[in-house]
Amino acid sequence: MISLEGVTYSYMPGINALDHIDLNIGAGELVAIVGENGAGKTTLVKHINGLLKPSEGRVTVCGLDSKAVTVASLARKVGLVFQNPDHQLFAETIEKELSFALVNFGLPPDEIKRRTEWAISEFELSQYAGRSPFMLSGGERKRLALASVLCYGPEVLILDEPTTGQDNRQKVRMASLLHKLNQQGKTVLVVTHDMEFVSDYIPRVVVMSHGRVIADGQSGDVLVRRDILERASLVPPQLAEISWELGLDPPSIRLDDVVARLAKLIGGAKA
Repeated sequence: MISLEGVTYSYMPGINALDHIDLNIGAGELVAIVGENGAGKTTLVKHINGLLKPSEGRVTVCGLDSKAVTVASLARKVGLVFQNPDHQLFAETIEKELSFALVNFGLPPDEIKRRTEWAISEFELSQYAGRSPFMLSGGERKRLALASVLCYGPEVLILDEPTTGQDNRQKVRMASLLHKLNQQGKTVLVVTHDMEFVSDYIPRVVVMSHGRVIADGQSGDVLVRRDILERASLVPPQLAEISWELGLDPPSIRLDDVVARLAKLIGGAKA
């Protein structure tokens, strides 16, 4: 589905934003990409949707070589939701924002109507119908940007910091939607600093630092690695910190696991 082979990218000579990246993401995976500011996360995902082309190496997405196809060709396959929705929204009304890509892709009017109505309902935007996107709150604009991408049904969905400005209820709804899309066969990549969201909802995590992948694996294995988190300047999930403080070996980010093992420790101490 997505393959990066020896990918290097330089914004200026001698300074690599990406440094010989090898990464494979299969169809239908849900993956978080994490790391400190400047680690190369955004540069990486811009290679996946074709906005950037590698200085060295090869990127293939859905069987397409990114150097051999246009950005427009990849845009139908890869949907990117920006961290700042104001960089993405532009239409006069919410309805026009949601229908813009659908009209440009040539979908019939009844299908455009169906998809637009679905998005308005799914993202709780019905009360704002007819309004300008820029009259919405920051969190609402972020939901609208996501909805406008989902409307046209890309095979790969990339979200840059999707939980910023979202309360806990919206984070839970976001996680539910991502898992639903994942179950439908969509490949979903989440670029984030929200380690709690990753530990609670995302099964695989790729950690970047200084343009390199320094860890890649199951969230429960990677996010308890103190050395990796410190190297990437990431705040550990709370349960990882609790596990370290309690001396649990191995540490865990699963609440039921931590509670069960803590109960066992307490029971053993009483005995």
